[in-house]
Amino acid sequence: MYGFEYQRPASRDTAKAAATGADTRYLAGGQSLIQAMRLRLSQSARLVDLGGVADLKAITADASGVTIGAMATHAAVASNADVKRLLPALAELAGGIGDPMVRNMGTLGGSIANADPAACYPAGVLALNATIHTDRRTIAADAFFTGLYETALQPGELITAVTFPAAQKAAYIKYKQPASRFALIGVFVAQTAGGVRVAVTGAKAAVFRAKAIEDALTKAFTADAAKAVKMPTDDINSDLHGSAEYRAAMISVMASRAVAAALAR
Repeated sequence: MYGFEYQRPASRDTAKAAATGADTRYLAGGQSLIQAMRLRLSQSARLVDLGGVADLKAITADASGVTIGAMATHAAVASNADVKRLLPALAELAGGIGDPMVRNMGTLGGSIANADPAACYPAGVLALNATIHTDRRTIAADAFFTGLYETALQPGELITAVTFPAAQKAAYIKYKQPASRFALIGVFVAQTAGGVRVAVTGAKAAVFRAKAIEDALTKAFTADAAKAVKMPTDDINSDLHGSAEYRAAMISVMASRAVAAALAR
């Protein structure tokens, strides 16, 4: 690990003031960034630890949905009564991330800012048509994830919370890599006020919406309708864990299981 300056402010204002310079990064749960820095795959001159900013951990709810602070841990989301009541699929997604240590340290904001192509939260954000709140603006889910580990965030921009609208029916199913529990293929299916949305993680360089499956489920919201869709292999990942053809086929399979789970609630 390279040397760096470390600061742990107690408020948003001091955190923003500390995040000066192009080589400064916010530190959330540290489950990805610190590991990359240990391996010298990433380097920052200064880390601004957000762990001391209490108001970034809040989870609030109303009839329309839930707003989750960027520093809320996966464990906190999974166990929150309002999330479990209004968006049980999101609570289950959070409860299936990593192992207990990861769930008690990793955060919503850190996960989506890192935008790992196999992370679970991006699928939930995209399928539920969430809104990302920052210290500067709001960003729609469809505009947030832009590429491999890339987002619409500008340098120094701080995610403060994410608002998830309540869904009529929703579920997330992933076929996980046994060691890491990252998704080889993960599919979040949601019936929302704006229609059916299906988000896929683990298959490409970034999370994406499976429009063909969305169209099929708009006509008939059934497991068979999702499974019948043959997904193209264009830009689908291929590695030692699975070929592009295998992953493409698994998208439809995981989508069908997600529909079945959503209908069973």
